[in-house]
Amino acid sequence: MAFHVIETERLTLRPFTPEDADFLYDVFSRPEVARWSGDGVPIADRDEALRRIAGQPKRAGDHPAAGIFHVSVRETGVPAGLVLFAPLPPSEGVDRDDMEVGWHFHPDAWGNGYATEAAQALVDRGFAAGLGEIYAVTHPDNAASQAVCRRLGMTDLGLRSEWYDVELRAFRIDQPRE
Repeated sequence: MAFHVIETERLTLRPFTPEDADFLYDVFSRPEVARWSGDGVPIADRDEALRRIAGQPKRAGDHPAAGIFHVSVRETGVPAGLVLFAPLPPSEGVDRDDMEVGWHFHPDAWGNGYATEAAQALVDRGFAAGLGEIYAVTHPDNAASQAVCRRLGMTDLGLRSEWYDVELRAFRIDQPRE
């Protein structure tokens, strides 16, 4: 995957490197973050963070807009979280080919609008690459991420089971018509 750096008004998004393992471990070892991700279990150690970083190119896939990005605050360089733009894994027996935007931020970065700002940059990137629609899926109880989806202008599709083999609250945004 090509190296891409994206800058927004307040943030820098770049691919993860092995040097980011301590930060990734710090984020996903926290129950208040991990509960909204994957199986909801905090990661056990730094080695698991390194494995996740190594697996990011495969997870992101080969769409030109895809990637999993480390997010830091431009002014200070302080790491804030991650955003992803990647294929949305369909549930067993479901034939779909969707792209998702997603985010996970360190609790110290919550409440600053960073998730919305970083995700908007990836939505714009996806539309610039020709996608007609982009999805986000959240745990049914994750009101904070659902609020980010609404701030992005996404439509709430309700509870759906087409992805990840679980029931999630899904959101979609369509390519704006000119």
